[in-house]
Amino acid sequence: MFKFLSGLFSRDIGIDLGSTNMVVYAKGHGIVIDEPSVLAVRKAGFKGKKDVIAFGGPAKEMIGKVPIGIETIRPLQHGVIADFDMTEQMVGHYMNEANRGRRLMAHPRVAICVPAGVTEVEKRAVVDATLGAGAREAFVVEDPLAAALGTGLPINEPKGNMVVDLGGGTSEIAVLSLGGIVLSNSLRAAGDDIDAAIISMMRQNYTLSIGESTAEEVKCTIGSVIPLEEEVEMEVKGRDLMDGLPKVVSVTSTEVRDAIESIILRIEEMLRYAIEQTPPELVKDIVDHGFVLTGGTSQLQGLSTRFSDAINVPVHMAEAPLYSVAFGLGRLLETVDRGEKIAVTVDHSAV
Repeated sequence: MFKFLSGLFSRDIGIDLGSTNMVVYAKGHGIVIDEPSVLAVRKAGFKGKKDVIAFGGPAKEMIGKVPIGIETIRPLQHGVIADFDMTEQMVGHYMNEANRGRRLMAHPRVAICVPAGVTEVEKRAVVDATLGAGAREAFVVEDPLAAALGTGLPINEPKGNMVVDLGGGTSEIAVLSLGGIVLSNSLRAAGDDIDAAIISMMRQNYTLSIGESTAEEVKCTIGSVIPLEEEVEMEVKGRDLMDGLPKVVSVTSTEVRDAIESIILRIEEMLRYAIEQTPPELVKDIVDHGFVLTGGTSQLQGLSTRFSDAINVPVHMAEAPLYSVAFGLGRLLETVDRGEKIAVTVDHSAV
């Protein structure tokens, strides 16, 4: 009863719970939070208790720079919960921020995303973490469905709509029609794996040790998946594995492209397989209208062109690829509020 009454003092929110970033949509206010899914913690006591000292951006800046006794944690790996307690604390913190700090009187209804291929146990873990963080009700929504809603695809119509969501921990594809998912596939290879491939390439080619943040900078600055009209290069700084001293090397976009090629090929294979499994009438619609590419990793240079050539259909970039899922969750909350009947794949778990 208290949670129900306190819902009057809170905003319904949608949480894109990503492995790399957490984006929060507050009903009536739009995107209110966009922070890295990172926490910095200090060990306290003899029972392994951890005190959180920083969330989001400040915590990400600490990666690889913390003193003894402090560690940085990514509580989600490949879109699923790897550390339940830290996930609950992170969700609770941002729910509180989204409701202007009114935690004691704010128990919002929350729509939260999970990858399309997760198990019921993993879904339940997300629900439990959200309810434990103070939500009065939790809706679990598959990422591709929310992304399709957020990009404005007409998923309620009797025709095929295809969305490809490339995030930090997972790459997901879904074909939708009549308000639901006809088929979906999820690959645990995406932006984080591209960063790891760049780190490995630097070790092998230059005996240079670099961190996650530097690898991400290389990816965003000179990363590409097709040959560029004019190949570019950048200086990369790190530690020489041979003598342990600082070292600066010049890396080209060609080298980065070669390093990440195997990951891009895996995503291409997932696309081809999804097309093969799609009913012919829906394939016809996809050939006519193409598919939408969204997610942070979709911004890699040349990705839409390469995918279009690989499966011979038009590819459209979402207007706001980083926020498509969050916008979709916002639309879903409005749909539920209006009492409309929509055939979506949602787990209405609540207390």
